[in-house]
Formats: sequence, structure tokens, C-alpha cells
Amino acid sequence: MNGIFFYIGLGLGLACACGLRPYLPALLAGALGRAGVLGVSFTGHFEFLQASWWLLAVTLALVLAYALQLRLGSDRFEAVASGAIAGEAIAVGALLFAGTLAAHGDAWWPGLLGGAAAAALGRWAAAPVISGARARLPDRAAREALTVYLDATSLLVAMLVALLHPLGYVAVVLLAVFVYRSRVRAGEKYAGLRILRG
Repeated sequence: MNGIFFYIGLGLGLACACGLRPYLPALLAGALGRAGVLGVSFTGHFEFLQASWWLLAVTLALVLAYALQLRLGSDRFEAVASGAIAGEAIAVGALLFAGTLAAHGDAWWPGLLGGAAAAALGRWAAAPVISGARARLPDRAAREALTVYLDATSLLVAMLVALLHPLGYVAVVLLAVFVYRSRVRAGEKYAGLRILRG
């Protein structure tokens, strides 16, 4: 799978996966880059994305996020750390997309913009679903487990895109459709409440 079409698909898909949760997609991309398999590689300014220190830092960030969530509880953790995790997701998604383009001799700066946008889309799609699910679950253990499911989903998306790069385009479309439908449902619910109050 060579060519700019495939590299853009790979970068988009990795960025979308980061939007869900940034840690495992970053670790997978770094490991694949170190091994030089499946067309994933990082060179030049972005070679650090497959460096040992970077992978260790991402691993520590993942462990710290889980430790804080267990200590604070999922609701308080979301209130305290959701902004930081969203920032991490957008930053890592932008770097992975830009690094993917740069590794294959293409201009890397559009990857920063596209990766940030794709990661933001993934975050926009996932955040209200997780928040709503946590609000409906009475058991704390079940609410904590939602983060595990989100990490697993982000890893699965990254793996599928690494295996078949054009799936990155599919991921963007599916997330965009999901966000659109969520907004439509929210608008209908709000309109219904206004009618009841009127």
C-alpha cells in the first residue's frame, strides 16, 4: 500500500484512534515504526515517535491516567483531566499524521492540521457517549470499565488502519455521521422539552 492516498488514510486513521484515547494508538504506531512494518515509519523530526523514551513516556502517561481515575473516581477524573486528555489526543494525532507524511517524503505540515482535526472529531464523537453511559451506570466498577473499553476501541481502530490504510477514510466518515446524528437527536430532544414547557 504505497502512495499518498494510502499514507493520508493511515495518518487519518491513527489520528481518529487518538481522538478516542491517545495512548495505545501512539504505542502501536511507535512499535510498528520501530519494526518498520505495515508501512508505518517515522523519520527526521518525527523519529522520536518510535524512540524508546517516547514510548516509555506514553506508557507512563497511560498508567498515571488510570491511577488518577481509580483514586478520584471516573466522574471527578473527567471533570479534572478531560481537558488535558483532549489536548494530548489532538497533539498526538497531529504528530502521528504529520510523521506519517514526512516518513514518505511528503509535506508534513498538512498532517498537523488534518491530524488535529481528525483527533478532535474522534474526541467529539466519543466524549458525550462515555459521559452519558457513566451517568446511567449506578455501579462504580462499571463506570471505570468504560475507560478500558475506550482504550480497546482506540487500539482496534489503529490496528485495522495499520493493516488496511484506506480504512482511515472510513473512520472519518463514520465519526462524522455519528456526530451529526448525535446533534440531530440532541436538537430533537431539546425541541421536545421546549414544547413540554410551553
